[in-house]
Amino acid sequence: MRKLSSILFLIIPTIFFGQQTIQFADSIRIAYNIPEISYAVIDSKTILEISSLGMHSTELPDTATINDRFHIGSNTKAMTAFIIAKYVEKGKLKWTTKFFDLFSDWKENSKVEYYNITLQDLLSHRARIQPFQGDNDPTIPDFKGTKQEKRKAFGKFVLTLNPVEIDTLHKFNYSNAGYTLATLMLEKVTKKSWEQLVEKVFNKDLKLNVKFSWPENQKTKDTWGHSFENDKLIPVASNTDYQLDFTEPAGDINIELKDYVKFIQLNLQGLQGYNNYINAKTYQFIHKGIDGYSLGWYNIYENSKELSTHSGTAGTYYSLVHIDRIKGKAYIIFANSFNQDTQQGVRLLMRKLKENYRS
Repeated sequence: MRKLSSILFLIIPTIFFGQQTIQFADSIRIAYNIPEISYAVIDSKTILEISSLGMHSTELPDTATINDRFHIGSNTKAMTAFIIAKYVEKGKLKWTTKFFDLFSDWKENSKVEYYNITLQDLLSHRARIQPFQGDNDPTIPDFKGTKQEKRKAFGKFVLTLNPVEIDTLHKFNYSNAGYTLATLMLEKVTKKSWEQLVEKVFNKDLKLNVKFSWPENQKTKDTWGHSFENDKLIPVASNTDYQLDFTEPAGDINIELKDYVKFIQLNLQGLQGYNNYINAKTYQFIHKGIDGYSLGWYNIYENSKELSTHSGTAGTYYSLVHIDRIKGKAYIIFANSFNQDTQQGVRLLMRKLKENYRS
């Protein structure tokens, strides 16, 4: 009986936190006008809490389910870096491989400031590449061909542009286009497209059911992203025509929360010293190898805490992930809208989740 009592003692606080969090999360969702929120608290082996609340769309009666898919925006970067890390381990690339070692014929028409940029520089935003974040971007030519061919033409074009000024405060200059260039290096040595490599690594090998672009909401019941126009959330159909300026490897994946949890658990295991799909020492480098922004993750040290964090949006969904590297826990929040209210509501929920698991 003593053993059973101790087990119940461990379970009851988790249930209590879960009930508390659901009520709090739904109040946040309503107060900040977020159609749907899904969240999870996990460690390397266990889902401590997981829930989905709200509606697929402001204009539909479909209720949230744990199987809903969300576009994760720039949290795609960590997944692209993860794929590249696998092929670094295979010996196809080195973190120090220079871009122009693989694309020497591009050098003549590229800016001299880029001549020595490496794979590591591109993934950690140290290559001074133009950001291409949607604000005041240079005009992009109308490239033709397959997605891979367009990315290649875009990459060649990006290298003709003036480099950005060095950010002396943060030591890095965030760039979606930099991830396109890193992906071109991967595609060159594997002779496969980024899309094919996503399918192989995440779908075939890891069984995570990753998809591209917006979640499909026209043929199935699933989430609708919501843009913000004229002070109103507008549902966005999955067949809406849009493009990320050929920076898909920086931000164009959608996934179910429970599958994303599995990806983050792989990272937690690696940070705790265990090999899995990639080696523990590789996870250490991905998360902590470079100050400020490492490879697909912000690398944060503050108030005796160590965190890997990232947020993501392409304007219609919002995702936020915090990995507490000391406690070995991660906190994940997905929302199907994006504006200042969404960001504030998600931040408040993140704070609550972390307060619940302070000990």
